[in-house]
This record gives sequence, C-alpha cells and structure tokens, in this order.
Amino acid sequence: MFTNIVTHFETLEQRPLERMLFLVGGLLLFWIMEGSIPLVHLTYKSTKLHHAAINFGFTLIHLIIHTFLAILIIRLSDWCRNNQFGLVYWLKASIGSTILLSFLTLDFFGGWLVHITEHKLKFLWQFHVVHHADNKVDVTTGLRHHPVESVLRGLFFFIGIMVCGAPMYAVMIFQTILVLSAAFTHANIALPKGLDKMLSYVFVSPNMHKVHHHWKQPFTDSNYGAVLAVWDRLLGTFMKLDTADLKYGLDRYYPNEQDENFMALLKKPFGKME
Repeated sequence: MFTNIVTHFETLEQRPLERMLFLVGGLLLFWIMEGSIPLVHLTYKSTKLHHAAINFGFTLIHLIIHTFLAILIIRLSDWCRNNQFGLVYWLKASIGSTILLSFLTLDFFGGWLVHITEHKLKFLWQFHVVHHADNKVDVTTGLRHHPVESVLRGLFFFIGIMVCGAPMYAVMIFQTILVLSAAFTHANIALPKGLDKMLSYVFVSPNMHKVHHHWKQPFTDSNYGAVLAVWDRLLGTFMKLDTADLKYGLDRYYPNEQDENFMALLKKPFGKME
C-alpha cells in the first residue's frame, strides 16, 4: 500500500492539473454543502459569486508565487535526501513513519507556528489582516491570503522540510490534505455538534476554526491549527465559542465595509495600520 502511495505522490508536483483538481473539487464539494447545510445565513454585499471572485484573485497570485516556491521545495527535499539530513533520515524511519513524522512537522511549522507568528508580530499581522477582514467566511475564504503572507508561509514550510527531511511524496501528501482542510474548515457548513466536537480533538473542525475568525480578541488569537488541532490543545491556544455568537470581520485594523475592495486589501498592509 505504502509503495503505491509513494509512487503516486512522489511526482504529483509535476502534474499541476491533478493538483488543481484537488483544489477545485474540494471547493465545489463544500460550496454545494454550504447551500444545503449552512452554519450562518450570510448576506453578501453583492453576490456570493462576487465575493468568491475577490478571494479567487488572491488565489491566482498565490498560485503564481507557489510555482516558484515549488521549485525550491523540490530542491530542498532532494538536498535533504541526498545528504540524509532531517529527522526521517536520522531516525531511519520507515515509509509509514516518514509520512507521519513529515506530516506532524510540516503541520506544526507550516500551519500552527507561522500562523501564531503572524498574529504576534505587528508587521506580519498587517498582511494577515487581509484574511481576517473577510466578513463573510465561506469556503473561498481559505484562499484569501496576501501575496507577502504566501511567501512567509513558504519560508516556514522550508524550515519544516529541513527539520524533518521530508521526501517529496510526504510533502505532496501533506499539501494535498492541507488544501482540502482549508476548504473544509472555512466552509459555511453546520456539522452535527457532536461530530464537530469529536473531530476537534484531533483535527481542526469547521466550528473550531470559525472561532478564530470571530471579530474580537482574544478569540481571534486562538485556534491557529491548519490540519491538526493537537497543537492548539497542547500549547494552550485552544478556545471555544458558541456558533450563535459568531461575528466575522475585525473590530479594528481595517474597515469592514471595505472587505471586498481588492486593491485596497493589497495596498493597506504597506500603509499605516492602527
């Protein structure tokens, strides 16, 4: 089984159409589910399609940046393999252990650690505000990141690869699950509360991540996880909030009425921000 997994994912980076299928397929699935089992009744400023178009604009820029980052990721992973550098090589991990260890490390550095860093450092927070400024959190919000933030997340991802020595198949397994997780956790869907709570003990669930998008601190500064919920629970950044009390957006930093002004969102981080 592991051999087939390795063979498939080892060259996935070279098949952009297949990678795009995971992204588009996940979006469409949860887009449909949002219409069937919405968590919150969202009244869009214009239309849901217009809101999605704004967020897709950021996605297109991110995909261009990722094209260049992917070259570095491949070279870094190959360097680790050729030099037997990283935890998976030092521990002589099996394929299964390599996948697990790489997943844990990449999720910590490329998910939780970079996220909390963006919240704690004012300069970086100015770029992350673009993501939090979305007043209508739905499946497309997971795609909404300022280009500078995309580069920063890439740098933390490089650190994760260096630490664990993740081979490309492990990198691609993580990135595929990460894309689907971002769509799932941001989607405006109402899972049965018991199921959502059960999921949140291990994985970031929709309700758990919605707390992070609540407009007011300290809730904004909680639940930083990308795929796994264990980092927030272990490191004291986990918080709960009843979904009935959710309000999206920001109580300062950026005017909520401008949350769909694409050019303003791009330029605002470079100006003065209270």
